[in-house]
Amino acid sequence: MQIDRRQFLLSGTKLATAAALFAATPNIATAATNSSPKNTFPGSTLTAKHYYLDNVLLESGFNYNNGRVVNTITELQTLEIKDGKVVAINKNGLHTVSGIPAYDAAGKLMLPTMRDMHIHLDKTYYGGPWRALDRPDGTTIKDMIRLEQTLLPELQPFTQARAEKLIDLLQSKGSTVARSHCNIEPTSGLKNLENLQAALARRQSGFSCEIVAFPQHGLLFSKSEKLMREAMQAGAHYVGGLDPTNVDGMMEKSLDTMFQIALDYSKGVDIHLHETGPSGVAAINYMLDTVEKEPRLKGKLTISHAFALALMDERQVDEVAARMAAQQVTIATSIPLGQLHMPLKQLRDKGVFVMPGTDSVIDHWSPYGLGDMLEKANHYAQLYIRPNEFTLSRALSIATGGVLPLDDKGGRQWPAINDEASFVLVDASCSAEAVARISPRTATFHKGERVWSQS
Repeated sequence: MQIDRRQFLLSGTKLATAAALFAATPNIATAATNSSPKNTFPGSTLTAKHYYLDNVLLESGFNYNNGRVVNTITELQTLEIKDGKVVAINKNGLHTVSGIPAYDAAGKLMLPTMRDMHIHLDKTYYGGPWRALDRPDGTTIKDMIRLEQTLLPELQPFTQARAEKLIDLLQSKGSTVARSHCNIEPTSGLKNLENLQAALARRQSGFSCEIVAFPQHGLLFSKSEKLMREAMQAGAHYVGGLDPTNVDGMMEKSLDTMFQIALDYSKGVDIHLHETGPSGVAAINYMLDTVEKEPRLKGKLTISHAFALALMDERQVDEVAARMAAQQVTIATSIPLGQLHMPLKQLRDKGVFVMPGTDSVIDHWSPYGLGDMLEKANHYAQLYIRPNEFTLSRALSIATGGVLPLDDKGGRQWPAINDEASFVLVDASCSAEAVARISPRTATFHKGERVWSQS
């Protein structure tokens, strides 16, 4: 059965009467048909490794008028999920294997899992009492380093518990993949890393996360090279860095040290570069020079924030973007609002992979941060595109690591057979609406496991 958006909205009352897998009442009959038994939802958890998911709304194409996309075609279908993968996509209600449980997605739209690729899980007030930001005008990054040296010992006993609270938040917003920066400096030593690794180990079945060893107090300024090397040996995935001129005071030595650690341990690099103006531009160019000269670094550099790009003219951005694309350099961004307008669309158009992240969540750096990558896609759309059905549907890709249900021609490319069953169910008629309205999430799955659902 194919339905367009208008038909889907008109069918809402019918869907509302269907048995919902994710309702608060635990014992609701599912819509299993044919050879599958009528199962009831097993309490508050879905533990089956092999099951059907009925009444899943999937995008299947575009409708056109005079060559322009005017709406998105969707279908209600049944997915067979086994051992964390999508193994079949069937006509809705068709169960070809007998004896396995079936559950009802209640007509919710299935979208790829979201990815929060720049967050600090190891230091937050989230999960504890509210504390407002206290940063007077004129506060410098070195002032913040001094603040952290007194504040981190106070936060450290709560690192693991609050990291898990943040993971809960991310999952509730549809994210099951993340990259977290983790403080590595003399005040924290390796304790934050140990606590974060413990939290991630507890949540590994439902959440995948890379760790960046982050010398928040300056790689050279805080004499953290030895600790950074120990963090690599302890399992961190990326070598971090921070403002090599404004904090470390020696751009080339700071960046050379960061890259050398990465080469010595065969790791990637993810540097915080907040510097604007000449020092930020010089750092970007020096890093690109380094990667161009060292083939082992190709595809292994992420520049987070990269605010200096906002002050370049269009021609300069094009030149830098071409170099970045050639060396597979990634930009991580919080999609900042306000006066600083990053050239994110221009970078993406030139082939640079841009990935969003929350950055801070209610901490001593910022009182904001909702952990919502669909919100980031919405901000991207508002800032960078002329909104219509097609462009809004494409904007979703920034939140999902480039994965989209439909290709540019309207052909379904996700989900496909043998794809990982990591997805989010959304109360929306299509991805364009989900982006424009930041639609509510109703359930999140990671590798077939339901890790969160609306209560």
